[in-house]
This record gives sequence, structure tokens and C-alpha cells, in this order.
Amino acid sequence: MRGSLIIVAFFIVGVLMGRFIEMPAFVTEQDPTLYALYVLMFLVGISIGSDKKALQALKQQNLRIVLVPLGTILGTLAGSAVISLVLKDRSLTDCLAVGSGFGYYSLSSIFITQYKGAELGTIALASNIIRELLTLLAAPFLVRYFGKLAPISVGGATTMDTTLPVITQSSGKDYVVVSIFHGITVDFSVPFLVTFFCTI
Repeated sequence: MRGSLIIVAFFIVGVLMGRFIEMPAFVTEQDPTLYALYVLMFLVGISIGSDKKALQALKQQNLRIVLVPLGTILGTLAGSAVISLVLKDRSLTDCLAVGSGFGYYSLSSIFITQYKGAELGTIALASNIIRELLTLLAAPFLVRYFGKLAPISVGGATTMDTTLPVITQSSGKDYVVVSIFHGITVDFSVPFLVTFFCTI
């Protein structure tokens, strides 16, 4: 929860600085978010590649574990498509691109800003932060009414890091490996799906 609030605080500070303070030309005329994206992708690769315990634990799991991230991806995209019917000012591909962030606000919002502009990038950022906060705050409720896999699916890409502790507490230690595998798989899909929906 604290990490999410810090991210929101940095975002708000950035908006206020951009609005009320004249920023140096290299920040506004060039595109620093592209370089931030390169660094972020590099760090994501290191994070996934260095998690040897998670990869070893996955070998002991049944192949049905693959259905959890697949269900999250398909369910999120289906929900995004339905929402596009209500939001008349947003296209189907816009909604699918935002949904494809799966809670990975830093990466997806940068991609969407690059391809679709700052407005949709900001919507993606807010949407993905809300997804993470919902998991952090509602995990016990989700387990009680929808089952132990529910907070994992709602958490999206965050289930291997920021929401893992609350998922472990609510769903139990038996679901730690499922949560980590889910997070890695969904996380890996974000750049491909977001780019795909932004460019079609």
C-alpha cells in the first residue's frame, strides 16, 4: 500500500511541476520517458531472470497453473471490451490497451503515452494503480466471496511483488508459487499486448 501511495505522490508532484514550473527544454522537448522505459525493461529482465527460487518452485506445479494467468488476461480483455461499449469517446483498442496494463502502471502508462498521448497514458496510470490498490485493500473480501484465486487474478502483474504479501496472508502460503508465476507471466505479456493494441 505504501509503495502505491508513493507512486501516486510522485505522479501528482510531476503534474504540479509540469503545470506551474517552467521545466528545462531537455525534459519537455525531448522524450525522457523513452529512456526511462529502456531502463525499466532492463530492470524487469533482471528481476525475472534472478528469481531462481520461483522458477524452481514452478517445476513442481501442475500444468493447470498456466490457466490462472490465461484467465486473468482473457477476463481483463473481455471486461475492457465491454467497457468500450459504454465509453463512447474511447475506441475498443484504447480500452484494450489500458486493460493490457494489468496493474503494471509504470511500464504500460509509458508505452501508452508514447503511442496514444498523455491523456490516455494518464488514464492507464490511474486504472492500473486502482487495480493494485483494490487488491491490497479487498483481498480478504475477494477470497471470502470469490475464492482464493480471486485476489491473484485481480492483482494482475503485481502478484509477484507488491501484492504478494497480502495475497499470501489472505489466500495462504499454498498460493505463493501460483501468485509468483501468475505475476511473471502477466508481467511478461504487458509490453507485447499494450504495443499490439496501441498500433492496430
